[in-house]
Amino acid sequence: MIALFAVAPVVLLTLLVGLRGVAAVRTTSDFLVASRRVSPLLNSAAVSGEYLSAASFLGVAGLVVKDGMGALWYPVGFTAGYVAMLVLVAAPMRRSGAVTVPDFAEARLASTPLRKLAAVTVLVIAGLYLVPQFRTAGLVLSVVSDGPYWVGVVIAAVVVSVTLAVGGMRAATYVQAFQFCFKLVLFIVPAIWLLLEVGPQVRHEAVHPVEFTHFTRDTPVDFGLEVTLLLDDPLTVQSATGAPIPIPAGEYRVSEGTTLVFPAGAPVPGVRGGAAPGGPDWQRPLLDPHDAGHPVLGTWAVLIATMLGTMGLPHVLMRFHTSPDGRAARRTAAITVGLLSVFYLFPGIYGTLAKVLVPQLYLSGATDTAVVALPSQVDDGLTGTVFTGLLTAGAFAAFLATSLGLLLVVAGAISHDLVPGGLARLRFTVVAAAAVVVLLALPSARLDAGVLVTWGFTVAAATFCPLLVLGIWWSRLTAAGAIAGVAAGLAGTAGAIAFALFGPPVSGLPAILIAQPAPWAVPLAFATMVGVSLLGRPPAWSQAAMLRLHLRERRDTGRDPGHSSSPTRRSSATRRVIRRLGR
Repeated sequence: MIALFAVAPVVLLTLLVGLRGVAAVRTTSDFLVASRRVSPLLNSAAVSGEYLSAASFLGVAGLVVKDGMGALWYPVGFTAGYVAMLVLVAAPMRRSGAVTVPDFAEARLASTPLRKLAAVTVLVIAGLYLVPQFRTAGLVLSVVSDGPYWVGVVIAAVVVSVTLAVGGMRAATYVQAFQFCFKLVLFIVPAIWLLLEVGPQVRHEAVHPVEFTHFTRDTPVDFGLEVTLLLDDPLTVQSATGAPIPIPAGEYRVSEGTTLVFPAGAPVPGVRGGAAPGGPDWQRPLLDPHDAGHPVLGTWAVLIATMLGTMGLPHVLMRFHTSPDGRAARRTAAITVGLLSVFYLFPGIYGTLAKVLVPQLYLSGATDTAVVALPSQVDDGLTGTVFTGLLTAGAFAAFLATSLGLLLVVAGAISHDLVPGGLARLRFTVVAAAAVVVLLALPSARLDAGVLVTWGFTVAAATFCPLLVLGIWWSRLTAAGAIAGVAAGLAGTAGAIAFALFGPPVSGLPAILIAQPAPWAVPLAFATMVGVSLLGRPPAWSQAAMLRLHLRERRDTGRDPGHSSSPTRRSSATRRVIRRLGR
Protein backbone atom coordinates (compact mmCIF):
# COMPACT_ATOMS: atom_id res chain seq x y z
CA MET A 1 0.00 0.00 0.00
CA ILE A 2 2.88 2.38 0.79
CA ALA A 3 4.40 1.71 -2.61
CA LEU A 4 1.09 2.37 -4.37
CA PHE A 5 0.53 5.76 -2.74
CA ALA A 6 4.19 6.73 -3.08
CA VAL A 7 4.98 5.62 -6.61
CA ALA A 8 1.68 6.17 -8.42
CA PRO A 9 1.72 10.02 -8.04
CA VAL A 10 5.37 10.16 -9.17
CA VAL A 11 4.58 8.08 -12.25
CA LEU A 12 1.51 10.13 -13.16
CA LEU A 13 3.23 13.48 -12.60
CA THR A 14 6.23 12.33 -14.67
CA LEU A 15 3.98 11.44 -17.59
CA LEU A 16 1.89 14.63 -17.29
CA VAL A 17 4.89 16.96 -17.02
CA GLY A 18 6.59 15.12 -19.87
CA LEU A 19 3.61 15.73 -22.15
CA ARG A 20 4.58 19.42 -22.27
CA GLY A 21 7.38 18.51 -24.66
CA VAL A 22 5.32 16.50 -27.14
CA ALA A 23 4.15 19.28 -29.43
CA ALA A 24 7.66 20.74 -29.85
CA VAL A 25 9.31 17.53 -31.09
CA ARG A 26 9.45 17.69 -34.88
CA THR A 27 13.12 17.11 -35.74
CA THR A 28 16.14 15.19 -34.50
CA SER A 29 17.49 18.39 -32.93
CA ASP A 30 14.19 18.86 -31.07
CA PHE A 31 14.37 15.28 -29.78
CA LEU A 32 18.03 15.26 -28.71
CA VAL A 33 18.80 18.85 -27.60
CA ALA A 34 15.40 20.59 -27.27
CA SER A 35 16.28 22.98 -30.12
CA ARG A 36 19.00 24.55 -27.88
CA ARG A 37 16.58 26.89 -26.13
CA VAL A 38 16.76 25.81 -22.47
CA SER A 39 17.51 28.64 -20.01
CA PRO A 40 20.40 28.27 -17.52
CA LEU A 41 18.17 28.07 -14.44
CA LEU A 42 15.85 25.45 -15.91
CA ASN A 43 18.82 23.58 -17.37
CA SER A 44 20.75 23.53 -14.08
CA ALA A 45 17.70 22.17 -12.26
CA ALA A 46 17.36 19.51 -14.96
CA VAL A 47 21.08 18.66 -14.77
CA SER A 48 20.84 18.33 -10.99
CA GLY A 49 17.72 16.20 -11.25
CA GLU A 50 19.41 13.98 -13.81
CA TYR A 51 22.64 13.72 -11.83
CA LEU A 52 21.06 12.89 -8.46
CA SER A 53 20.52 9.23 -9.23
CA ALA A 54 19.84 6.20 -7.08
CA ALA A 55 23.53 6.28 -6.15
CA SER A 56 23.05 9.74 -4.63
CA PHE A 57 19.56 9.48 -3.13
CA LEU A 58 20.08 6.04 -1.60
CA GLY A 59 23.57 4.82 -2.42
CA VAL A 60 25.70 7.32 -0.50
CA ALA A 61 23.82 6.75 2.76
CA GLY A 62 24.03 2.99 2.15
CA LEU A 63 27.76 3.23 1.57
CA VAL A 64 28.14 5.11 4.85
CA VAL A 65 26.44 2.21 6.64
CA LYS A 66 28.57 -0.37 4.84
CA ASP A 67 31.94 1.34 4.35
CA GLY A 68 31.95 4.06 6.99
CA MET A 69 32.58 7.79 6.99
CA GLY A 70 35.03 7.56 4.10
CA ALA A 71 32.01 7.10 1.80
CA LEU A 72 31.37 10.84 2.11
CA TRP A 73 34.24 11.35 -0.34
CA TYR A 74 31.82 10.24 -3.07
CA PRO A 75 29.67 13.43 -2.96
CA VAL A 76 32.88 15.48 -2.77
CA GLY A 77 34.02 13.98 -6.06
CA PHE A 78 30.56 14.24 -7.62
CA THR A 79 30.32 17.97 -6.92
CA ALA A 80 33.96 18.84 -7.63
CA GLY A 81 33.57 17.34 -11.09
CA TYR A 82 31.20 20.14 -12.01
CA VAL A 83 33.78 22.74 -11.01
CA ALA A 84 36.25 21.17 -13.44
CA MET A 85 33.52 20.92 -16.07
CA LEU A 86 32.68 24.60 -15.57
CA VAL A 87 36.29 25.64 -16.13
CA LEU A 88 37.34 23.28 -18.91
CA VAL A 89 34.43 21.85 -20.85
CA ALA A 90 30.99 23.49 -20.63
CA ALA A 91 31.24 26.51 -22.94
CA PRO A 92 33.54 24.98 -25.61
CA MET A 93 31.30 21.91 -25.86
CA ARG A 94 28.29 24.11 -26.56
CA ARG A 95 30.20 26.20 -29.11
CA SER A 96 31.12 23.06 -31.03
CA GLY A 97 27.55 22.87 -32.33
CA ALA A 98 27.49 19.14 -31.65
CA VAL A 99 24.47 17.14 -30.53
CA THR A 100 26.19 14.20 -28.81
CA VAL A 101 29.70 13.43 -27.53
CA PRO A 102 30.50 11.25 -30.60
CA ASP A 103 29.21 14.14 -32.70
CA PHE A 104 31.71 16.45 -31.00
CA ALA A 105 34.53 13.95 -31.58
CA GLU A 106 33.91 13.90 -35.33
CA ALA A 107 33.36 17.65 -35.53
CA ARG A 108 36.71 18.30 -33.82
CA LEU A 109 38.82 15.63 -35.57
CA ALA A 110 36.84 14.68 -38.72
CA SER A 111 37.12 10.96 -38.00
CA THR A 112 34.20 8.60 -38.55
CA PRO A 113 35.97 5.68 -36.78
CA LEU A 114 36.44 7.91 -33.73
CA ARG A 115 32.76 8.75 -33.77
CA LYS A 116 31.83 5.05 -33.86
CA LEU A 117 34.25 4.22 -31.04
CA ALA A 118 32.87 7.08 -28.95
CA ALA A 119 29.33 5.81 -29.55
CA VAL A 120 30.30 2.35 -28.28
CA THR A 121 31.86 3.99 -25.23
CA VAL A 122 28.62 5.86 -24.59
CA LEU A 123 26.75 2.54 -24.56
CA VAL A 124 29.20 1.05 -22.04
CA ILE A 125 28.98 4.05 -19.68
CA ALA A 126 25.19 4.32 -19.95
CA GLY A 127 24.79 0.58 -19.39
CA LEU A 128 26.84 0.65 -16.20
CA TYR A 129 24.81 3.64 -15.03
CA LEU A 130 21.32 2.52 -16.17
CA VAL A 131 21.32 -0.99 -14.75
CA PRO A 132 21.69 0.18 -11.12
CA GLN A 133 18.86 2.71 -11.61
CA PHE A 134 16.39 0.02 -12.65
CA ARG A 135 17.88 -2.46 -10.17
CA THR A 136 17.43 -0.12 -7.20
CA ALA A 137 13.88 0.77 -8.31
CA GLY A 138 13.02 -2.92 -8.10
CA LEU A 139 14.83 -3.37 -4.79
CA VAL A 140 13.18 -0.40 -3.07
CA LEU A 141 9.68 -1.34 -4.19
CA SER A 142 10.22 -4.93 -3.06
CA VAL A 143 11.27 -3.69 0.41
CA VAL A 144 8.37 -1.30 1.02
CA SER A 145 5.64 -3.37 -0.65
CA ASP A 146 6.79 -7.00 -0.25
CA GLY A 147 6.24 -7.36 -3.98
CA PRO A 148 8.54 -9.12 -6.45
CA TYR A 149 11.75 -7.41 -7.48
CA TRP A 150 10.90 -7.35 -11.19
CA VAL A 151 7.81 -5.13 -10.74
CA GLY A 152 9.81 -2.01 -9.87
CA VAL A 153 12.25 -2.68 -12.71
CA VAL A 154 9.46 -2.91 -15.28
CA ILE A 155 7.58 0.13 -13.94
CA ALA A 156 10.71 2.29 -14.16
CA ALA A 157 11.42 1.10 -17.71
CA VAL A 158 7.88 1.72 -18.96
CA VAL A 159 7.57 5.23 -17.50
CA VAL A 160 10.99 6.35 -18.75
CA SER A 161 10.63 4.92 -22.25
CA VAL A 162 7.12 6.31 -22.78
CA THR A 163 8.08 9.79 -21.54
CA LEU A 164 11.14 9.93 -23.78
CA ALA A 165 9.55 8.37 -26.84
CA VAL A 166 6.78 10.96 -26.96
CA GLY A 167 8.61 14.08 -25.74
CA GLY A 168 12.38 13.66 -26.18
CA MET A 169 14.82 16.04 -24.51
CA ARG A 170 12.24 18.76 -23.90
CA ALA A 171 10.03 16.36 -21.96
CA ALA A 172 13.10 15.07 -20.09
CA THR A 173 14.08 18.66 -19.19
CA TYR A 174 10.72 19.52 -17.65
CA VAL A 175 10.51 16.21 -15.81
CA GLN A 176 14.07 16.36 -14.47
CA ALA A 177 13.75 19.97 -13.29
CA PHE A 178 10.46 19.19 -11.55
CA GLN A 179 11.87 16.03 -10.01
CA PHE A 180 14.95 17.83 -8.69
CA CYS A 181 12.76 20.19 -6.65
CA PHE A 182 10.62 17.21 -5.65
CA LYS A 183 13.64 15.15 -4.55
CA LEU A 184 15.24 18.04 -2.69
CA VAL A 185 12.13 18.61 -0.57
CA LEU A 186 11.54 14.90 0.00
CA PHE A 187 15.16 14.42 1.08
CA ILE A 188 15.54 17.42 3.38
CA VAL A 189 12.19 17.39 5.22
CA PRO A 190 12.39 13.73 6.37
CA ALA A 191 16.01 14.25 7.44
CA ILE A 192 15.00 17.15 9.69
CA TRP A 193 12.06 15.14 11.05
CA LEU A 194 14.33 12.18 11.81
CA LEU A 195 16.85 14.36 13.67
CA LEU A 196 14.10 15.86 15.81
CA GLU A 197 12.28 12.56 16.39
CA VAL A 198 15.14 10.21 17.32
CA GLY A 199 16.07 12.06 20.47
CA PRO A 200 19.42 13.09 22.02
CA GLN A 201 20.57 9.50 22.78
CA VAL A 202 20.47 8.37 19.14
CA ARG A 203 22.01 11.64 17.95
CA HIS A 204 24.86 11.10 20.43
CA GLU A 205 25.39 7.53 19.21
CA ALA A 206 25.37 8.73 15.62
CA VAL A 207 28.31 11.08 16.16
CA HIS A 208 30.06 8.79 18.69
CA PRO A 209 29.74 5.43 16.93
CA VAL A 210 30.26 2.12 18.70
CA GLU A 211 30.96 -1.09 16.81
CA PHE A 212 27.88 -3.18 16.05
CA THR A 213 28.78 -6.37 17.92
CA HIS A 214 25.52 -7.51 19.60
CA PHE A 215 21.83 -7.23 18.81
CA THR A 216 20.10 -4.97 21.33
CA ARG A 217 16.64 -6.44 20.59
CA ASP A 218 15.03 -9.27 18.67
CA THR A 219 15.93 -8.26 15.12
CA PRO A 220 14.46 -9.73 11.93
CA VAL A 221 16.81 -9.59 8.95
CA ASP A 222 15.44 -10.10 5.43
CA PHE A 223 18.09 -11.51 3.14
CA GLY A 224 17.13 -10.32 -0.31
CA LEU A 225 20.46 -11.64 -1.63
CA GLU A 226 22.48 -14.76 -0.91
CA VAL A 227 24.98 -13.98 1.90
CA THR A 228 27.73 -15.96 3.63
CA LEU A 229 27.80 -15.35 7.39
CA LEU A 230 30.89 -15.95 9.52
CA LEU A 231 30.33 -17.11 13.14
CA ASP A 232 32.89 -17.66 15.88
CA ASP A 233 30.43 -19.65 18.03
CA PRO A 234 27.22 -21.61 17.38
CA LEU A 235 24.05 -19.51 17.38
CA THR A 236 20.34 -20.30 17.38
CA VAL A 237 18.03 -17.98 15.47
CA GLN A 238 14.38 -18.17 14.44
CA SER A 239 12.74 -18.40 11.07
CA ALA A 240 9.95 -16.06 9.99
CA THR A 241 7.44 -18.60 11.38
CA GLY A 242 9.18 -18.81 14.76
CA ALA A 243 10.88 -22.16 14.26
CA PRO A 244 14.39 -22.37 15.83
CA ILE A 245 17.30 -22.68 13.41
CA PRO A 246 20.70 -23.69 14.84
CA ILE A 247 23.68 -22.18 13.02
CA PRO A 248 27.07 -23.87 13.56
CA ALA A 249 30.33 -22.00 13.98
CA GLY A 250 32.22 -21.16 10.81
CA GLU A 251 30.69 -20.21 7.48
CA TYR A 252 26.92 -20.34 7.00
CA ARG A 253 25.28 -19.57 3.66
CA VAL A 254 21.87 -17.85 3.81
CA SER A 255 19.75 -18.30 0.71
CA GLU A 256 18.08 -15.42 -1.12
CA GLY A 257 14.60 -14.62 0.24
CA THR A 258 15.29 -15.99 3.75
CA THR A 259 14.23 -14.13 6.91
CA LEU A 260 16.10 -14.84 10.15
CA VAL A 261 15.25 -13.36 13.57
CA PHE A 262 18.35 -12.81 15.72
CA PRO A 263 17.62 -12.78 19.50
CA ALA A 264 18.49 -9.86 21.74
CA GLY A 265 22.04 -10.11 23.07
CA ALA A 266 23.22 -12.48 20.34
CA PRO A 267 26.62 -11.71 18.78
CA VAL A 268 26.49 -10.18 15.31
CA PRO A 269 27.90 -12.55 12.69
CA GLY A 270 30.54 -11.34 10.32
CA VAL A 271 29.87 -11.05 6.61
CA ARG A 272 32.31 -12.19 3.98
CA GLY A 273 33.67 -9.08 2.27
CA GLY A 274 32.36 -6.57 4.83
CA ALA A 275 33.14 -5.01 8.22
CA ALA A 276 30.65 -4.32 11.02
CA PRO A 277 29.41 -0.70 11.20
CA GLY A 278 30.88 1.53 13.86
CA GLY A 279 34.29 -0.12 14.26
CA PRO A 280 37.65 1.68 13.99
CA ASP A 281 37.88 1.12 10.22
CA TRP A 282 34.30 2.37 9.83
CA GLN A 283 35.10 5.61 11.65
CA ARG A 284 38.22 6.34 9.58
CA PRO A 285 37.49 9.11 7.02
CA LEU A 286 39.14 7.16 4.20
CA LEU A 287 38.00 4.46 1.80
CA ASP A 288 39.61 1.05 1.66
CA PRO A 289 37.89 -1.04 -1.04
CA HIS A 290 38.08 -4.79 -0.41
CA ASP A 291 40.01 -4.16 2.84
CA ALA A 292 43.18 -4.01 0.76
CA GLY A 293 45.16 -2.08 3.36
CA HIS A 294 45.73 1.02 1.18
CA PRO A 295 43.10 3.55 2.32
CA VAL A 296 44.80 6.64 0.88
CA LEU A 297 45.11 5.07 -2.57
CA GLY A 298 41.54 3.79 -2.34
CA THR A 299 40.28 7.29 -1.54
CA TRP A 300 42.23 8.85 -4.41
CA ALA A 301 40.92 6.17 -6.76
CA VAL A 302 37.33 7.11 -5.96
CA LEU A 303 38.02 10.85 -6.20
CA ILE A 304 39.76 10.52 -9.58
CA ALA A 305 36.92 8.40 -10.93
CA THR A 306 34.08 10.59 -9.67
CA MET A 307 35.63 13.99 -10.39
CA LEU A 308 37.13 13.30 -13.82
CA GLY A 309 34.30 10.92 -14.69
CA THR A 310 31.75 13.68 -14.18
CA MET A 311 33.49 15.64 -16.94
CA GLY A 312 32.94 12.72 -19.31
CA LEU A 313 29.41 11.56 -18.51
CA PRO A 314 27.58 11.63 -21.85
CA HIS A 315 24.12 12.33 -20.44
CA VAL A 316 25.44 15.36 -18.54
CA LEU A 317 27.47 16.66 -21.48
CA MET A 318 24.44 16.41 -23.77
CA ARG A 319 22.63 18.83 -21.44
CA PHE A 320 25.09 21.61 -22.28
CA HIS A 321 24.14 21.29 -25.94
CA THR A 322 20.61 22.37 -24.99
CA SER A 323 21.90 25.81 -23.89
CA PRO A 324 21.42 28.79 -26.24
CA ASP A 325 25.17 29.60 -26.26
CA GLY A 326 28.47 28.95 -24.50
CA ARG A 327 27.89 31.60 -21.85
CA ALA A 328 24.58 30.01 -20.90
CA ALA A 329 26.29 26.59 -20.71
CA ARG A 330 28.87 27.97 -18.30
CA ARG A 331 26.16 29.58 -16.14
CA THR A 332 24.31 26.25 -16.11
CA ALA A 333 27.38 24.47 -14.73
CA ALA A 334 27.93 27.17 -12.07
CA ILE A 335 24.34 27.04 -10.79
CA THR A 336 24.47 23.24 -10.78
CA VAL A 337 27.42 23.28 -8.36
CA GLY A 338 25.34 25.27 -5.87
CA LEU A 339 22.26 23.06 -6.21
CA LEU A 340 24.24 19.83 -5.76
CA SER A 341 26.08 21.25 -2.76
CA VAL A 342 22.78 21.78 -0.94
CA PHE A 343 21.61 18.22 -1.62
CA TYR A 344 24.85 16.54 -0.60
CA LEU A 345 24.70 18.03 2.90
CA PHE A 346 22.13 15.36 3.85
CA PRO A 347 23.26 11.82 2.83
CA GLY A 348 25.65 11.78 5.79
CA ILE A 349 22.73 12.41 8.16
CA TYR A 350 20.84 9.41 6.82
CA GLY A 351 23.95 7.22 6.85
CA THR A 352 24.97 7.96 10.45
CA LEU A 353 21.41 7.55 11.73
CA ALA A 354 21.06 4.29 9.83
CA LYS A 355 24.23 2.98 11.47
CA VAL A 356 22.48 3.37 14.83
CA LEU A 357 18.92 2.38 13.91
CA VAL A 358 19.27 -0.25 11.15
CA PRO A 359 22.88 -1.54 11.30
CA GLN A 360 21.59 -5.06 10.55
CA LEU A 361 21.16 -4.06 6.90
CA TYR A 362 24.85 -4.69 6.37
CA LEU A 363 24.20 -8.38 7.12
CA SER A 364 21.66 -8.73 4.31
CA GLY A 365 23.56 -6.57 1.82
CA ALA A 366 20.55 -4.24 1.54
CA THR A 367 22.26 -1.06 2.72
CA ASP A 368 20.91 0.76 -0.35
CA THR A 369 17.50 0.66 1.36
CA ALA A 370 18.70 2.33 4.58
CA VAL A 371 17.09 5.68 3.74
CA VAL A 372 13.59 4.25 3.23
CA ALA A 373 13.97 1.89 6.21
CA LEU A 374 14.63 4.66 8.77
CA PRO A 375 11.18 6.25 9.33
CA SER A 376 9.52 2.99 10.43
CA GLN A 377 12.32 2.47 12.98
CA VAL A 378 11.60 5.85 14.53
CA ASP A 379 7.78 5.80 14.34
CA ASP A 380 5.82 2.64 13.57
CA GLY A 381 2.56 4.57 13.30
CA LEU A 382 0.98 6.76 10.65
CA THR A 383 3.73 9.41 10.68
CA GLY A 384 6.46 6.87 10.03
CA THR A 385 4.40 5.35 7.23
CA VAL A 386 3.89 8.75 5.62
CA PHE A 387 7.60 9.59 5.69
CA THR A 388 8.47 6.14 4.34
CA GLY A 389 6.12 6.85 1.46
CA LEU A 390 7.64 10.28 0.85
CA LEU A 391 11.18 8.91 0.75
CA THR A 392 10.08 6.08 -1.52
CA ALA A 393 8.53 8.63 -3.86
CA GLY A 394 11.72 10.69 -3.84
CA ALA A 395 13.84 7.61 -4.49
CA PHE A 396 11.65 6.57 -7.40
CA ALA A 397 11.86 10.09 -8.81
CA ALA A 398 15.66 9.76 -8.64
CA PHE A 399 15.58 6.55 -10.68
CA LEU A 400 13.30 8.08 -13.30
CA ALA A 401 15.13 11.40 -13.70
CA THR A 402 18.55 9.82 -14.21
CA SER A 403 17.20 7.06 -16.43
CA LEU A 404 15.64 9.64 -18.76
CA GLY A 405 18.98 11.23 -19.60
CA LEU A 406 20.83 7.94 -19.86
CA LEU A 407 18.25 6.33 -22.12
CA LEU A 408 18.32 9.41 -24.32
CA VAL A 409 22.08 9.22 -24.87
CA VAL A 410 21.77 5.50 -25.62
CA ALA A 411 19.18 6.27 -28.29
CA GLY A 412 21.39 9.05 -29.66
CA ALA A 413 24.47 6.81 -29.76
CA ILE A 414 22.61 4.10 -31.66
CA SER A 415 20.29 6.05 -33.97
CA HIS A 416 22.32 9.23 -34.45
CA ASP A 417 25.94 8.05 -34.34
CA LEU A 418 26.14 4.33 -35.09
CA VAL A 419 23.18 3.82 -37.46
CA PRO A 420 21.90 7.30 -38.34
CA GLY A 421 18.14 7.52 -38.75
CA GLY A 422 15.24 9.89 -38.33
CA LEU A 423 12.90 10.78 -35.51
CA ALA A 424 10.89 7.56 -35.79
CA ARG A 425 14.02 5.45 -35.37
CA LEU A 426 15.08 7.44 -32.33
CA ARG A 427 11.72 6.79 -30.68
CA PHE A 428 11.84 3.09 -31.48
CA THR A 429 15.39 2.87 -30.15
CA VAL A 430 14.33 4.37 -26.81
CA VAL A 431 11.78 1.61 -26.25
CA ALA A 432 14.10 -1.17 -27.48
CA ALA A 433 17.00 0.05 -25.32
CA ALA A 434 14.74 0.16 -22.23
CA ALA A 435 13.74 -3.46 -22.85
CA VAL A 436 17.39 -4.52 -23.09
CA VAL A 437 18.26 -2.73 -19.83
CA VAL A 438 15.37 -4.52 -18.09
CA LEU A 439 16.84 -7.86 -19.18
CA LEU A 440 20.22 -6.79 -17.78
CA ALA A 441 18.77 -5.44 -14.52
CA LEU A 442 16.69 -8.50 -13.63
CA PRO A 443 19.72 -10.71 -12.75
CA SER A 444 21.65 -7.78 -11.22
CA ALA A 445 19.92 -7.51 -7.85
CA ARG A 446 23.00 -8.81 -6.01
CA LEU A 447 25.32 -6.17 -7.49
CA ASP A 448 26.09 -3.02 -5.50
CA ALA A 449 24.57 0.08 -7.13
CA GLY A 450 27.37 2.31 -5.85
CA VAL A 451 30.03 0.03 -7.35
CA LEU A 452 28.32 -0.11 -10.75
CA VAL A 453 27.88 3.66 -10.92
CA THR A 454 31.49 4.23 -9.87
CA TRP A 455 32.57 1.93 -12.70
CA GLY A 456 30.54 4.06 -15.09
CA PHE A 457 32.38 7.14 -13.83
CA THR A 458 35.69 5.30 -14.20
CA VAL A 459 35.08 4.45 -17.85
CA ALA A 460 34.06 8.06 -18.54
CA ALA A 461 37.17 9.36 -16.75
CA ALA A 462 39.50 7.15 -18.81
CA THR A 463 37.88 7.81 -22.20
CA PHE A 464 35.87 11.00 -22.65
CA CYS A 465 37.72 13.12 -20.08
CA PRO A 466 41.06 12.89 -21.98
CA LEU A 467 39.27 13.26 -25.32
CA LEU A 468 37.48 16.44 -24.23
CA VAL A 469 40.34 18.07 -22.33
CA LEU A 470 42.90 17.49 -25.08
CA GLY A 471 40.40 18.04 -27.88
CA ILE A 472 39.40 21.42 -26.47
CA TRP A 473 42.76 22.67 -25.17
CA TRP A 474 45.52 21.00 -27.25
CA SER A 475 45.74 21.76 -30.94
CA ARG A 476 48.24 18.93 -31.63
CA LEU A 477 45.68 16.19 -30.94
CA THR A 478 45.18 13.95 -33.97
CA ALA A 479 42.42 11.53 -34.86
CA ALA A 480 44.81 8.58 -34.52
CA GLY A 481 45.88 9.74 -31.07
CA ALA A 482 42.28 10.22 -29.94
CA ILE A 483 41.27 6.77 -31.18
CA ALA A 484 44.27 5.12 -29.52
CA GLY A 485 43.68 6.92 -26.21
CA VAL A 486 39.94 6.20 -26.04
CA ALA A 487 40.57 2.56 -27.01
CA ALA A 488 43.29 2.20 -24.35
CA GLY A 489 41.10 3.71 -21.63
CA LEU A 490 38.07 1.65 -22.63
CA ALA A 491 40.02 -1.60 -22.87
CA GLY A 492 41.81 -1.01 -19.56
CA THR A 493 38.71 -0.15 -17.53
CA ALA A 494 36.48 -2.76 -19.19
CA GLY A 495 39.12 -5.43 -18.60
CA ALA A 496 39.46 -4.49 -14.94
CA ILE A 497 35.67 -4.52 -14.46
CA ALA A 498 35.37 -7.92 -16.15
CA PHE A 499 38.13 -9.33 -13.93
CA ALA A 500 36.45 -7.92 -10.81
CA LEU A 501 33.14 -9.56 -11.78
CA PHE A 502 34.30 -12.90 -13.13
CA GLY A 503 37.96 -13.35 -12.14
CA PRO A 504 39.44 -15.01 -9.07
CA PRO A 505 39.52 -13.00 -5.81
CA VAL A 506 42.64 -10.92 -5.20
CA SER A 507 43.85 -8.95 -2.20
CA GLY A 508 46.17 -6.09 -1.34
CA LEU A 509 47.24 -3.50 -3.88
CA PRO A 510 46.02 -5.49 -6.95
CA ALA A 511 42.52 -5.55 -5.44
CA ILE A 512 42.30 -1.74 -5.48
CA LEU A 513 43.85 -1.36 -8.93
CA ILE A 514 41.32 -3.85 -10.34
CA ALA A 515 38.22 -2.71 -8.46
CA GLN A 516 39.07 1.00 -8.93
CA PRO A 517 41.23 1.27 -12.08
CA ALA A 518 41.00 5.06 -12.49
CA PRO A 519 44.46 5.84 -10.96
CA TRP A 520 46.22 3.99 -13.78
CA ALA A 521 43.62 3.97 -16.57
CA VAL A 522 43.25 7.76 -16.77
CA PRO A 523 47.02 8.47 -17.06
CA LEU A 524 47.26 5.62 -19.58
CA ALA A 525 44.60 7.21 -21.79
CA PHE A 526 46.16 10.69 -21.59
CA ALA A 527 49.66 9.37 -22.29
CA THR A 528 48.47 7.27 -25.23
CA MET A 529 46.63 10.20 -26.80
CA VAL A 530 49.60 12.53 -26.43
CA GLY A 531 52.20 9.98 -27.53
CA VAL A 532 50.40 8.81 -30.67
CA SER A 533 49.45 12.38 -31.61
CA LEU A 534 53.08 13.52 -31.36
CA LEU A 535 54.03 10.82 -33.86
CA GLY A 536 51.76 12.40 -36.46
CA ARG A 537 50.79 15.86 -37.57
CA PRO A 538 47.40 17.52 -37.14
CA PRO A 539 45.62 18.57 -40.37
CA ALA A 540 45.76 22.16 -41.55
CA TRP A 541 42.19 22.90 -40.48
CA SER A 542 42.70 21.77 -36.85
CA GLN A 543 43.54 25.31 -35.73
CA ALA A 544 40.24 26.53 -37.15
CA ALA A 545 38.39 23.74 -35.36
CA MET A 546 40.04 24.84 -32.11
CA LEU A 547 39.14 28.47 -32.69
CA ARG A 548 35.49 27.60 -33.10
CA LEU A 549 35.49 26.13 -29.59
CA HIS A 550 36.96 29.23 -27.94
CA LEU A 551 35.64 32.22 -29.86
CA ARG A 552 32.52 33.71 -28.37
CA GLU A 553 29.59 33.07 -30.66
CA ARG A 554 26.98 35.57 -31.73
CA ARG A 555 23.91 35.93 -29.54
CA ASP A 556 21.31 33.29 -30.28
CA THR A 557 18.43 34.55 -32.41
CA GLY A 558 16.12 31.76 -31.25
CA ARG A 559 16.87 29.45 -34.16
CA ASP A 560 18.83 26.23 -33.91
CA PRO A 561 22.17 27.19 -35.47
CA GLY A 562 22.54 23.78 -36.99
CA HIS A 563 25.58 21.59 -36.98
CA SER A 564 27.87 19.77 -39.29
CA SER A 565 30.55 17.25 -38.46
CA SER A 566 32.67 18.57 -41.31
CA PRO A 567 35.48 20.94 -40.38
CA THR A 568 34.74 22.97 -43.51
CA ARG A 569 31.58 24.47 -42.02
CA ARG A 570 32.77 27.23 -39.68
CA SER A 571 31.32 30.28 -38.01
CA SER A 572 31.83 33.69 -39.61
CA ALA A 573 33.95 34.78 -36.63
CA THR A 574 36.25 31.81 -37.17
CA ARG A 575 36.59 32.58 -40.89
CA ARG A 576 37.55 36.18 -40.11
CA VAL A 577 40.28 35.08 -37.70
CA ILE A 578 41.60 32.54 -40.20
CA ARG A 579 41.87 35.21 -42.90
CA ARG A 580 43.80 37.46 -40.52
CA LEU A 581 46.18 34.64 -39.57
CA GLY A 582 46.82 33.95 -43.25
CA ARG A 583 47.86 37.49 -44.09
